[in-house]
Order: sequence, then structure tokens, then C-alpha cells
Amino acid sequence: MTERELAEGVGRMRAQGMPPRAIARALGVRPADVMPLVRELAQAAAPAGAPPAGCWVSAGWSRRLIIARPHCWEDVQLGPDGPAGIALVLVARAGRRDDVSVCGHLVDTFCLGVKNVLGPERLRRRDLPGFVRLYFAAFPAPALVAPLGLAQHLVHGAVAFAAGLGFEPHPDFAATRDHLGEPVGPCPITFGREGRPCYVQGIADDARAVVRTLLDRVGRDGFVVAA
Repeated sequence: MTERELAEGVGRMRAQGMPPRAIARALGVRPADVMPLVRELAQAAAPAGAPPAGCWVSAGWSRRLIIARPHCWEDVQLGPDGPAGIALVLVARAGRRDDVSVCGHLVDTFCLGVKNVLGPERLRRRDLPGFVRLYFAAFPAPALVAPLGLAQHLVHGAVAFAAGLGFEPHPDFAATRDHLGEPVGPCPITFGREGRPCYVQGIADDARAVVRTLLDRVGRDGFVVAA
């Protein structure tokens, strides 16, 4: 496959919403061959330094986290049955003409960090409100408008916390890092359930592997497994 054929294939499949790893499998190449092209497409949709066009987090994102003052970011408490240890983060940046570029992250704030990634994807600006509603539809309350700094600290802080426990972020995280941007200053969020690693099993998790990793890194008394 020539470089031009690879670039055309990546561009076509990204336009269909396919993640980088799936594109690599479909084209029979390594993910490392796809990632630079994905980044170029993201930069074309949202030029370097493009201003934010919107930022949202899921309601209940702060439940059982420790937030240092004076970072009084807003949240909506959903009661004891609301989500805990999981948050969605969506950031849109201005693109060219009437386009925006969006990236989303599913964040395990108690243990595993970034578990899934969406984008970068290009949308018409007029389609953004509907996209936001759809992206957060699984949560019991509408998305909260948030400052970009919160999104950056929530995602990057969770990635750093998980790395300390032996877990890497979702492989597609690298393609969204430039779009998200880097946080300023030390992270004011203490991750884990009240500061302690807490594993909540997800549908796609290899639970035994996760627990083995935690045992190796922090020992039996260094974490809890949610019932």
C-alpha cells in the first residue's frame, strides 16, 4: 500500500467514525502507521491552538473524589444511586468555516483512567447540541457545561493516577491528546474513592488481570473491589 492509498483509506474511515485501531485492522497496517494520519486529520479539523467551542462533563463526576479548594467546579449530586467513579468528558474546538472538532473520553476516576475514547470527529456546528445530548444520553441527568481546565485535569489526572497503578489509557487516547490540551498547574483532584483505588468491574474488563495488577502494585490492603 502506498502512502497516498494509506492516507486516503484513513481519511475515508475516520469520516465514517472508525477508531484508529479498527482502521489499522481494516487496512492491514500497524496502529503506529495510522496514528500520525489521524493526528493530521484532527489538526485539519481544529487547527493548533483552536479555541474551545464547548466543554461538558457528566453530572455526578465528582462523587467520592477529593477536590482541593478553591477549585469549586460545579456538579449535580444524583443521590446514592447515581454514578460514582465514572465520568464522561466532551470537548469541542472550533474548526474551519462552520465545522467543529469533538473528542470524548470515558473516565474511570477510581482506578483505570481513560477506558474509551471518541474522535477526533468533525461536525457541523449546528449539529453540536444534538451530538452532546446523544453522547451523554446514558447518564440520568443532562451534561454540565464545564471549563476546559476541569476537562483537562479530569482526563489527564485520571490517566496519571491509573499509570501509578499499572494501567495504560485506551490506545486511542494518543490521538485525542492534542485536541484536549494539557492542564495548567498541579491537578487539584485526588482520584480513587475518597483517595483509595477502587476497582468497579466493567463489561469489557478482564477483572482477574486488573486485580492481579493491583495486587502487584499496591498489595492486598492498598485497594478495594466494589461489590
